[in-house]
Amino acid sequence: MSRIILNYALPLLTPLVLYLVWVYVLRHRSKARGDELPTVESGAVFWSIVTGFALMIAGLVIVALTSGEAPGTGEYISPRLEGGKIIPPTFK
Repeated sequence: MSRIILNYALPLLTPLVLYLVWVYVLRHRSKARGDELPTVESGAVFWSIVTGFALMIAGLVIVALTSGEAPGTGEYISPRLEGGKIIPPTFK
């Protein structure tokens, strides 16, 4: 579950959340000064989502390149029946 959050949700939502917090702070400051209130523009939300997807893809590429075993290493042991119990598959 934490892998799903770290690889998909966090990179995708972080830019959007940061943008919404920034707009909230700007609205709060403008309200205090009596200026015109800024609005959430659809263009900025679109680019924050695009940035999130780019971060998510970068995270997946980094995980794919830096984790796991090299191809051809290890031995696969298929599932088997021993003493009436099923032994799950493993890697040696």
